[in-house]
Amino acid sequence: MSYKALYRKYRPDTFSEVVGQEHITETLKNELDSGKVFHAYLFTGTRGTGKTSCAKILAKAVNCLSLIGGDPCCECDACRAISDGEVMDIVEIDAASNNSVENIRELREQVAFTPANAKYRVYIIDEVHMLTISAFNALLKTLEEPPPHVIFILATTEVHKLPATILSRCQRFDFKRIDADKICERIKFIANNEGFSITDDATAMIAAIADGGMRDALSVLDLCVSASREIDEETVAKVCGMAGNVHLIKMADAIKSGDREAALVLLDKLYGASVDMLRLLDDMISHYRNLMIIKTVRGAKRPIICSAKHLEALENQAADYDIKDVMLTLAFLQETVTRMQNGNRRTEMELALIKLCSPKLRNDIDSLERRVTALEKGGVKIAVQPSEDTEEVKIRQKVADVVEEVKPEPAKVIEEEYIPPIEDEIEEPAIVEESPEPEQNQIGDGLIDSMVWLEVLNELSTSSPLLRGILEGSSAYINGDFCLIDSVNPQFPELMNQKSGIHRDKLRRAVETVLGKTYKLGPYRKKVASNPDDALESLKNKLKELEVPGNR
Repeated sequence: MSYKALYRKYRPDTFSEVVGQEHITETLKNELDSGKVFHAYLFTGTRGTGKTSCAKILAKAVNCLSLIGGDPCCECDACRAISDGEVMDIVEIDAASNNSVENIRELREQVAFTPANAKYRVYIIDEVHMLTISAFNALLKTLEEPPPHVIFILATTEVHKLPATILSRCQRFDFKRIDADKICERIKFIANNEGFSITDDATAMIAAIADGGMRDALSVLDLCVSASREIDEETVAKVCGMAGNVHLIKMADAIKSGDREAALVLLDKLYGASVDMLRLLDDMISHYRNLMIIKTVRGAKRPIICSAKHLEALENQAADYDIKDVMLTLAFLQETVTRMQNGNRRTEMELALIKLCSPKLRNDIDSLERRVTALEKGGVKIAVQPSEDTEEVKIRQKVADVVEEVKPEPAKVIEEEYIPPIEDEIEEPAIVEESPEPEQNQIGDGLIDSMVWLEVLNELSTSSPLLRGILEGSSAYINGDFCLIDSVNPQFPELMNQKSGIHRDKLRRAVETVLGKTYKLGPYRKKVASNPDDALESLKNKLKELEVPGNR
């Protein structure tokens, strides 16, 4: 006799044996007990939650000769014949392979015949969402007014694909994911009956893998029994190609500490143990999702499926994590899924781990914010720096230092003339009297840090190389909602005054990208006293000493 899979061997025969769907089974039992039999039922829910099992039980119950509280007796001739598959009036149709209009027309011809051995002819159409539109239209009239001896039971995992006309003609039952505790109880019950042992940690891991599906849980259990009659957490991880909870904790610790070597060595070990990289990525996503839940949900029962031992390890690790770091890591792992599906899985996983361990290798805003936050926690004041350490950057940094050293006192400035933005087209310029000397190294009102302004110019290198060249050697100031550019190149105002506004828009976008705010644009000029101190002369001398090109 051939081996019978556990999910088939322990498939329930009555509604009372169905696990985790009491809101459905109790309703069906009450209807059958009171004599109510509908012509069409719709069972919807995720895979492995009992839709097909309940359909088979319902088909048996409507034909049972002696119901017991709405449950089939399983003892009468009709129940035994249906259980043994000897009744031709119970028809199961797989809509995935029988989805054409011709298949439905054939069904319509059959429903006219009365049952041969039962009270009702029952049609169970599985994966009904796979029917074509023409097939649905052909089924519609029969489903609405079938002969009194015919019952339709439709089952689907994607109810949103069914036409509204079909939905409105069925009594709908939504199957929910089965609670992890109930899956664990069922696994232990089967283990006791079959004579093998299984630990609590292993049952919790199987329940987590099953994700609310009893059939998936029993399929995994079948694999584990084939590997060992004494099932523990390691057995489950091995047969499922998983990293295991211990390895996930170690991997997260390596990422937290930025230890790229440890992360890659552990990855190589898992790869050598035939752990699928996509499965490992999914396990890591689940791991960081658990950390997120622990950091967020307090006091109430957390929606985490794991053993008590692993939950303690998760709580200890979560204590060292900031919720923002957890969420950024989780988001990056989610993005890696797409890349891994289109490339070499091992390489993509290695790249992901290296970038997670070293945020500076990532170019996204989230990783930059993570680095800034980490440094600020350490008491370091952050100044935005360009990504490339070019000779031009070094020279400009020296110039900025010299300007800071010889900067005149605020009292030396008599007035500053503010010319409004070009796009405002104001005829008379407004004068800002006794404007204080702009402060260096800030993105508030005043002079924009030279390194920050260089980033703006670098942004223009791609979008507008012409404008980038014209603004070479320029500086800029912030005054409220205005960004005022100080450029001696006469071509700059000409570009800004072009009717198309193309260059003005590109400059505005570059400023917004670097400074994080949209500013209005305009020129900037400053008038200095007629008898200034020798500060500018000192600056010229210093620049000559530095031998800055173009300033001799």
